[in-house]
Amino acid sequence: MSLKRMAEQSDSAVLPGRYPRAAYDFLLEGLGYTVERVHGPLTPEQTVVAQYMAHEEIDLQEVIERREEGVLDPAVCEAIDEAGGVEQLNRHVGGEELCWALRDRALMRWGLLAVPVLRAWRITETRHWGEMVFGLISCGRLQREPHDRIEDFADVFDFKEALEDAHRIDLAD
Repeated sequence: MSLKRMAEQSDSAVLPGRYPRAAYDFLLEGLGYTVERVHGPLTPEQTVVAQYMAHEEIDLQEVIERREEGVLDPAVCEAIDEAGGVEQLNRHVGGEELCWALRDRALMRWGLLAVPVLRAWRITETRHWGEMVFGLISCGRLQREPHDRIEDFADVFDFKEALEDAHRIDLAD
């Protein structure tokens, strides 16, 4: 899923689905972590374009359209060229990548308590993260690539095995 500028919303903002706000906060933090893990930190040129997109409240497709129409800010055009073209600005991550990164973040943050924390948020399988992502897409807070599907999140890993057993110490070693 590609990051899209998210409007500032109050803590009382309604979020899609059956999951609490803290679960969405964790998901969005994990999405940022995943994007950086997969694509690395933003380059200065990507930062120029990202700031422009945030200021204008537009997505990458609209940047491309403005550029084609010749109405894009010259500084942004220059940043795109210096970045190596528009394709270098797409920081998409897939459902499977996101699930594994969320697993890693949960283990880093909560260790052995990761499963109980996620269970308290009603997240007991990787598809639940997909439901959250697609809920955020449907309300315009995230954007998707045409090939993204909720099935990309299905059965990426078994929660017990990937979260609880990750901390198991084998005394035979």
